[in-house]
Amino acid sequence: MTARVILQPRRARPFYGRHPWVYAGAIAAVEGAPSDGDIVDLLSHTGHFVARGLYNSRSKIRVRLYIWDADVPLDRAFFRKQLEDAIELRRLLGLEGPGRACRLVFSEGDGLSGCTVDRYDRWLALQFTSLGLAQRREWIVEALVELLQPTGIYQRTERGIGQLEGLEARDELIWGEAPSGPIEIAEGGVRFLVNLAEGQKTGFYLDQRDNRQAAAPLARGRRVLDGFCYTGGFGLHAACAGATSVLGIDQSGPALQLARENARRNGLDNLTFVQGNVFEEMAALAERGERFGMVVLDPPKFARTRQAVEEALRGYRHLQTLALRMLEPHGFLVVCCCSGLIRMDMLEDLLAQLAAEEKRMVQILQRRGPAPDHPVSVSCLESHYLKCLIAHVR
Repeated sequence: MTARVILQPRRARPFYGRHPWVYAGAIAAVEGAPSDGDIVDLLSHTGHFVARGLYNSRSKIRVRLYIWDADVPLDRAFFRKQLEDAIELRRLLGLEGPGRACRLVFSEGDGLSGCTVDRYDRWLALQFTSLGLAQRREWIVEALVELLQPTGIYQRTERGIGQLEGLEARDELIWGEAPSGPIEIAEGGVRFLVNLAEGQKTGFYLDQRDNRQAAAPLARGRRVLDGFCYTGGFGLHAACAGATSVLGIDQSGPALQLARENARRNGLDNLTFVQGNVFEEMAALAERGERFGMVVLDPPKFARTRQAVEEALRGYRHLQTLALRMLEPHGFLVVCCCSGLIRMDMLEDLLAQLAAEEKRMVQILQRRGPAPDHPVSVSCLESHYLKCLIAHVR
């Protein structure tokens, strides 16, 4: 018999509304002694069926929900159908084809909380942030192979997930053949190398695809500073669009090695990459009186917990203050934030404060989010984590 998780009184509404995360504080009782990763039914305090999901006593998210129909089993066929639907969406978005890259499965956005799948040409990168789905890796790999016929599937892990989920995993090839080296992909006419075995996320920031292409035309005829440049995403698009020069800064040596190779592959000789702490390097540039026509700031996640939000905002304040001091009149500022706990209105309020302090006129031109292969579930708005502001600074 399936174990049952009973909700506290007046706590069922979000889950009837299909929110997939049940935190410990919402739970009144657990009946049936489920093991971590087991299937459980979620019931209201009056005993009515709400949803079906996977249990994990070691996670703050005690139950991740996947099914809201009591007659549908949470089995191999269910997960295959979820993957099939996610892949079909990317086909409808026109993201298929050799040499292309996209996110095929976006966790909560595709109804598979705790699982992401990225495609890089003929290879897949699979990442689990849920113990329950990691335990069903065989089912998911089997379905991906049947549906996509990849050359290989590589598993990537997220920092700290072992502590958060009790999930033991490592970066490794889990099916098929490994690529002989970095994989080349094309994005809007720009070529990039992606290393599946190391680096941030699964090797590339696919969520910024459309933001890179939106910002690039504004760089024409301008000197560009690309802070936290990683493998050169924003900077290469800016250079291809006609930037006079691009200075990229990142603390990762391997990422910058790929960035330099990316520049060579695109026949670009107007990019310079510096390894170092972005805060310190930007402060030194400002101290020397350096000026830029565009500044791009795409830092890693600063706030992983609610307690870290204030400190994260101080970090954004410091970076944006330096950027405003280095921007020429009629320059462009691109500010990105991948911390889900920091809302767009918080970024706008911060920019308004800095505009007053630095005595600059700042006009927001575009409010942007992730590329459409990172769909936002209306039942879980937390899946809308990426914010991007493109602003004009006078």
